[in-house]
Order: sequence, then C-alpha cells, then structure tokens
Amino acid sequence: MNGDAVLELTGLDALIAALIARGYRVIGPRVQDGAIVLDELQHAADLPVGVKDEQSPGRYRLAPRSDNAHFGYVVGPHAYKRVFHVPVETLFRVRRDGRGFEVTETPVDARPVALFGARACDVAATTVQDRVLAEGAHPDPRYVARRKDAFVVAVACNEPGATCFCASMNTGPRPADGFDLSLTELLPEPGVPHRFYVEVGTERGRAVLDEVAHALPSDEDRRRARALADAAVASMDKHLETRHLRDLLIDNPEHPRWRAVAERCITCTSCTLVCPTCFCSSMDDVTSLEGEAERVRRWDSCFTRSYSYMHGGPARPSVEARYRHWLTHKLAGWIDQFGSSGCVGCGRCITWCPAGIDLTEEVAAIRADVKAARGASKEA
Repeated sequence: MNGDAVLELTGLDALIAALIARGYRVIGPRVQDGAIVLDELQHAADLPVGVKDEQSPGRYRLAPRSDNAHFGYVVGPHAYKRVFHVPVETLFRVRRDGRGFEVTETPVDARPVALFGARACDVAATTVQDRVLAEGAHPDPRYVARRKDAFVVAVACNEPGATCFCASMNTGPRPADGFDLSLTELLPEPGVPHRFYVEVGTERGRAVLDEVAHALPSDEDRRRARALADAAVASMDKHLETRHLRDLLIDNPEHPRWRAVAERCITCTSCTLVCPTCFCSSMDDVTSLEGEAERVRRWDSCFTRSYSYMHGGPARPSVEARYRHWLTHKLAGWIDQFGSSGCVGCGRCITWCPAGIDLTEEVAAIRADVKAARGASKEA
C-alpha cells in the first residue's frame, strides 16, 4: 500500500497508546537480566532506549549508546514466534469422575496482540511460521487463534550486527511486506529533531496512524530512510551464498565438514530455541495420584537424542547426524516442504551457540570443497 508519514519522538508513545486503546496487548523489546527480551509494553520508555547489543559468534553483551536511539540494537534471544507458538502450554486436562473420564481443553489466550518493533527478519520468520502452522494441511488451531488479527509494527535495522546476514536471504534489513506499519528511526541531526519515518502497509495500519499526530515526510526524510537501508546492507559482513544451496546440501550428506562441526557442537539446543522459525515440539503426559492428568506441549529440538527416537532407539544417534539434519532441513528440505528457506538470516543461532558455530562458514566450506573437486576433475 502506498503512503508514508513521519512521527515525532512523542508520537511513538501515542502509537503504543492507540494500539492499547484498540484492545491490543503490545508486545515488544525490553531490557531484562542483561538481554533484550520480549514483554508487554505500556509506554515508549519501556523500550531499550540508549542501549545497543554487541554480538559475535558465541557472544552477546549489552552496552550503552551515546545517543537516545529507541531501536539501536539488533535482536535478542527472544523471537516473536513465542507469542503465537508458545514455549510451554497445557493442551488439555483429564479427570476421572467415577464413571469414566472428563476431558477439558485448556482455553487459548486469543486476545489480539500487536508486535511492536519487529525486525524485518522476524516479520519474515512469522510468515514462515504461518506457512507451517497455519496454512498447511494440518493447521495448529491454538497458533491460528493467537495469530488471528495480530497487528505488526515493524522496524528497519539501521545497524546490523556481526552475525546478521538477512540481506543474503532477502529478508531485510528493511521490511518489505508483512507489516501494518513500518518504522525507520531517524536520529537527530543539526536542525532536524529525532523522528521516525513511517511506511503504511495496510488499511488497518492507516487507520491506527490516523489516530496519532503525524506529518507528511519530506524528500530528505525519504532519502535518509533509503540511505540507512543501503548503508545497513553495505555494512553487513556476513554472507550466505544461496545459489544452488538446496542441491549442495542434499548432494553432500557424507561431507567431512559434518563430522568436523560435530566435534565442536555440544547439542545444547540453543540454536533451535532462539531460531525464529524452528517449530519442533514434544508432548508430555503428566499424571497425579488424584486421578488427574494433563497433556503438555513444549518446544523440543532435533539436536536431542530423544527427538528422533523410534522403536529400538534414535534415528539420529550421532551429533554429526543431528547437525546435518538441522542444517540440511533448514536450508534445503524446508524448501521442498514449505516453498521457502527456513532461515531468515537473523544470526541468532551463531550468537547464542556456546561453541560459536557459524552456519554460513559451514556452508561456505562445503561449497568451496565441492567447487575445488569439480575444478580438479575438469583438469584431469
């Protein structure tokens, strides 16, 4: 949808208030326990104002900024998938009543939510989760109920982190779609106040914006927003070559790189837990001596031995097999199943891996070996 605007700094608080007045729970970034996590927002002051995150393989730290940036960080360990595909939930309870069993389904908290400050990679990841959990042959009704009517206020990344590679995946750093409103933070310059360039993505977004004091953007506002996006792409050091990537991984299941990375991987499952698109879960049936039981669904990971357990043992008993499955499914099998890559280039799996394993380096190593082998074959 065409249409743009600018909000002054005070307009950010007014935007949150307008969403709350419409009945939305506004979920966005906040500082907690040394990290930027997702929680409910009431005011713009709840945001990580003047805070940045320093990320590298296996390292995450918060540090103060020298300015008043409200979105001067990249992404934290929380992805917006936890709002719709919650980490732990009780699906139903069973009580023995003497004649039989009474089954009570646990109600879903389906209050409408507004995702506030969602980065382009997280907006893209939500679209991927929709394909898996809402639009497939077997939709998850609980996910669908939570996802319904969600409002998305996206935010462009002006300063990508050292583990980001969203430009390689065509998912950022500036949101292209999937939002109701999208913000680009324009920090103050001499004679120009702190403001936000706003792009309107839907009629609903336009209706909310109309409730907040705003102005038409100048050509300079638009130029700065484009320049910030271009500069963000140019500053992104990490890259993943996606050309023929599916075939590269599918055709090299025995490449020695799988074993090499398995010697470093401790199967802690951090990469899958912070990933904004991973959706695996397991079911636990919990019983009590009072004749009650409940079924609990919780996030699981293909890095655990038990996840692939079938009669007689796990199908993927080795670390090598589990890492290969995760990466190959994420970057190759996902395309066959859902029509898109399962990776959005957010870099969380690299940052939060205690061993600093970098999937872009692993793919590049396999690609280089295959290319070298083909060159040697041609020379022979």
